[in-house]
Amino acid sequence: MRVRAAVVLALLTAGLLAPAGPADAQTPPRSSAARAKDDRSQPLTIDADKMERFGKEGLVIFTGNVVARQDNSVQYAERMEVYLDEKGERVLRAVSTGAVRIITKDCRTATARRAEYWDLEQRVLLLGNARVWQDDNLVSGDTITIYLAQDRSVVEGGKQERVKAIFYPREGKATDRGTKRPAGDCRN
Repeated sequence: MRVRAAVVLALLTAGLLAPAGPADAQTPPRSSAARAKDDRSQPLTIDADKMERFGKEGLVIFTGNVVARQDNSVQYAERMEVYLDEKGERVLRAVSTGAVRIITKDCRTATARRAEYWDLEQRVLLLGNARVWQDDNLVSGDTITIYLAQDRSVVEGGKQERVKAIFYPREGKATDRGTKRPAGDCRN
Protein backbone atom coordinates (compact mmCIF):
# COMPACT_ATOMS: atom_id res chain seq x y z
CA MET A 1 0.00 0.00 0.00
CA ARG A 2 1.32 3.46 -0.90
CA VAL A 3 1.25 6.08 1.83
CA ARG A 4 1.04 9.72 0.76
CA ALA A 5 1.87 12.53 3.18
CA ALA A 6 1.62 16.20 2.27
CA VAL A 7 3.39 18.53 4.69
CA VAL A 8 4.28 22.22 4.35
CA LEU A 9 7.91 21.94 5.50
CA ALA A 10 11.45 22.43 4.26
CA LEU A 11 13.42 19.41 3.18
CA LEU A 12 14.80 19.46 -0.32
CA THR A 13 17.65 21.83 -1.01
CA ALA A 14 17.51 24.88 -3.26
CA GLY A 15 20.67 23.93 -5.10
CA LEU A 16 23.80 21.89 -4.63
CA LEU A 17 27.31 23.30 -4.44
CA ALA A 18 26.79 26.49 -6.48
CA PRO A 19 23.88 28.81 -7.17
CA ALA A 20 22.22 28.84 -10.55
CA GLY A 21 23.06 31.91 -12.60
CA PRO A 22 20.49 34.37 -13.85
CA ALA A 23 18.49 33.44 -16.94
CA ASP A 24 19.39 36.70 -18.64
CA ALA A 25 20.70 40.18 -17.88
CA GLN A 26 17.23 41.39 -16.85
CA THR A 27 16.88 38.81 -14.08
CA PRO A 28 18.83 39.77 -10.96
CA PRO A 29 20.75 36.91 -9.35
CA ARG A 30 19.13 35.52 -6.20
CA SER A 31 21.09 34.55 -3.14
CA SER A 32 21.14 30.97 -1.90
CA ALA A 33 19.33 32.13 1.24
CA ALA A 34 16.51 33.67 -0.84
CA ARG A 35 16.15 30.49 -2.90
CA ALA A 36 16.16 28.34 0.26
CA LYS A 37 13.45 30.55 1.81
CA ASP A 38 11.29 30.21 -1.33
CA ASP A 39 11.68 26.42 -1.26
CA ARG A 40 10.78 26.21 2.43
CA SER A 41 7.42 27.89 1.79
CA GLN A 42 6.45 25.25 -0.80
CA PRO A 43 4.51 22.10 0.17
CA LEU A 44 6.48 18.90 0.63
CA THR A 45 4.94 15.65 -0.62
CA ILE A 46 6.39 12.31 0.42
CA ASP A 47 5.36 8.98 -1.12
CA ALA A 48 6.50 5.70 0.45
CA ASP A 49 5.44 2.12 0.96
CA LYS A 50 5.12 2.68 4.71
CA MET A 51 4.98 5.57 7.19
CA GLU A 52 5.40 5.35 10.97
CA ARG A 53 4.85 8.32 13.30
CA PHE A 54 6.30 8.49 16.79
CA GLY A 55 4.54 11.51 18.33
CA LYS A 56 6.47 11.72 21.61
CA GLU A 57 9.80 11.62 19.79
CA GLY A 58 8.68 14.01 17.05
CA LEU A 59 9.78 11.46 14.47
CA VAL A 60 8.18 10.26 11.23
CA ILE A 61 9.85 7.37 9.39
CA PHE A 62 9.13 6.66 5.72
CA THR A 63 10.36 3.33 4.30
CA GLY A 64 10.31 1.60 0.94
CA ASN A 65 10.71 3.49 -2.32
CA VAL A 66 10.62 6.92 -0.69
CA VAL A 67 10.06 9.84 -3.07
CA ALA A 68 10.01 13.36 -1.62
CA ARG A 69 9.04 16.30 -3.84
CA GLN A 70 9.16 20.03 -3.21
CA ASP A 71 9.28 23.00 -5.61
CA ASN A 72 10.34 20.98 -8.70
CA SER A 73 13.05 19.13 -6.75
CA VAL A 74 12.87 15.45 -5.91
CA GLN A 75 14.71 13.10 -3.55
CA TYR A 76 14.72 9.31 -3.70
CA ALA A 77 15.80 6.95 -0.90
CA GLU A 78 14.93 3.61 0.68
CA ARG A 79 14.36 5.22 4.11
CA MET A 80 13.79 8.76 5.35
CA GLU A 81 13.60 9.84 9.00
CA VAL A 82 12.00 13.25 9.53
CA TYR A 83 12.52 14.90 12.94
CA LEU A 84 9.91 17.54 13.81
CA ASP A 85 9.77 20.37 16.38
CA GLU A 86 7.74 19.93 19.60
CA LYS A 87 4.52 21.07 17.90
CA GLY A 88 5.07 18.82 14.88
CA GLU A 89 4.85 21.81 12.54
CA ARG A 90 8.40 22.12 11.23
CA VAL A 91 11.16 19.80 10.07
CA LEU A 92 14.27 20.25 12.18
CA ARG A 93 16.32 17.48 10.64
CA ALA A 94 15.94 14.75 8.03
CA VAL A 95 18.09 11.67 7.44
CA SER A 96 17.83 9.64 4.23
CA THR A 97 19.56 6.32 3.65
CA GLY A 98 19.75 3.69 0.95
CA ALA A 99 20.53 4.71 -2.64
CA VAL A 100 19.96 8.42 -1.96
CA ARG A 101 19.50 10.51 -5.10
CA ILE A 102 18.52 14.18 -5.20
CA ILE A 103 17.61 16.12 -8.35
CA THR A 104 17.19 19.87 -7.86
CA LYS A 105 14.97 22.20 -9.84
CA ASP A 106 18.04 23.55 -11.68
CA CYS A 107 19.04 20.01 -12.75
CA ARG A 108 21.85 19.35 -10.32
CA THR A 109 21.98 15.73 -9.22
CA ALA A 110 23.50 14.35 -6.03
CA THR A 111 23.98 10.76 -4.91
CA ALA A 112 25.29 9.30 -1.66
CA ARG A 113 24.74 6.40 0.69
CA ARG A 114 23.30 8.80 3.29
CA ALA A 115 22.03 12.39 3.27
CA GLU A 116 21.40 14.53 6.34
CA TYR A 117 19.64 17.90 6.40
CA TRP A 118 19.48 20.45 9.25
CA ASP A 119 16.89 23.16 8.67
CA LEU A 120 18.04 25.70 11.28
CA GLU A 121 21.63 25.56 10.03
CA GLN A 122 20.58 25.26 6.38
CA ARG A 123 23.16 22.50 6.03
CA VAL A 124 23.19 19.32 3.93
CA LEU A 125 25.66 16.51 4.50
CA LEU A 126 26.14 13.82 1.83
CA LEU A 127 27.99 10.78 3.21
CA GLY A 128 29.52 7.77 1.51
CA ASN A 129 30.62 7.97 -2.12
CA ALA A 130 29.07 11.43 -2.39
CA ARG A 131 28.76 12.90 -5.90
CA VAL A 132 27.21 16.09 -7.25
CA TRP A 133 26.99 16.87 -10.96
CA GLN A 134 25.29 19.04 -13.50
CA ASP A 135 25.63 18.20 -17.17
CA ASP A 136 29.22 16.89 -17.46
CA ASN A 137 30.64 18.83 -14.46
CA LEU A 138 31.26 16.62 -11.43
CA VAL A 139 32.49 16.88 -7.84
CA SER A 140 32.96 13.74 -5.74
CA GLY A 141 34.40 12.72 -2.40
CA ASP A 142 33.65 10.65 0.67
CA THR A 143 31.61 13.51 2.18
CA ILE A 144 30.16 16.72 0.79
CA THR A 145 28.87 19.37 3.19
CA ILE A 146 26.72 22.11 1.70
CA TYR A 147 26.01 25.31 3.64
CA LEU A 148 22.96 26.58 1.76
CA ALA A 149 22.63 30.04 3.32
CA GLN A 150 26.36 30.74 2.87
CA ASP A 151 26.56 29.42 -0.72
CA ARG A 152 29.55 27.35 0.41
CA SER A 153 30.49 23.70 0.20
CA VAL A 154 33.27 21.47 1.52
CA VAL A 155 34.24 18.22 -0.19
CA GLU A 156 36.42 15.74 1.70
CA GLY A 157 38.14 12.60 0.49
CA GLY A 158 38.22 9.35 2.38
CA LYS A 159 40.83 6.73 3.19
CA GLN A 160 40.56 5.10 -0.22
CA GLU A 161 39.95 8.04 -2.54
CA ARG A 162 40.78 11.73 -2.83
CA VAL A 163 38.42 14.52 -3.83
CA LYS A 164 37.77 14.67 -7.56
CA ALA A 165 36.39 17.60 -9.57
CA ILE A 166 35.82 17.85 -13.30
CA PHE A 167 34.74 21.19 -14.79
CA TYR A 168 34.15 21.75 -18.50
CA PRO A 169 34.39 25.25 -20.04
CA ARG A 170 31.15 26.80 -21.19
CA GLU A 171 30.75 27.30 -24.91
CA GLY A 172 28.79 29.90 -26.84
CA LYS A 173 26.10 32.23 -25.53
CA ALA A 174 24.78 32.72 -22.04
CA THR A 175 23.26 29.61 -20.52
CA ASP A 176 19.80 29.03 -19.20
CA ARG A 177 21.01 27.84 -15.78
CA GLY A 178 18.56 30.15 -14.00
CA THR A 179 15.58 28.66 -15.78
CA LYS A 180 13.47 26.37 -13.63
CA ARG A 181 12.90 23.08 -15.39
CA PRO A 182 10.96 20.21 -13.89
CA ALA A 183 13.35 17.64 -12.45
CA GLY A 184 12.08 15.12 -15.00
CA ASP A 185 13.52 17.28 -17.81
CA CYS A 186 17.09 17.02 -16.51
CA ARG A 187 19.76 15.17 -18.51
CA ASN A 188 21.51 13.95 -15.33
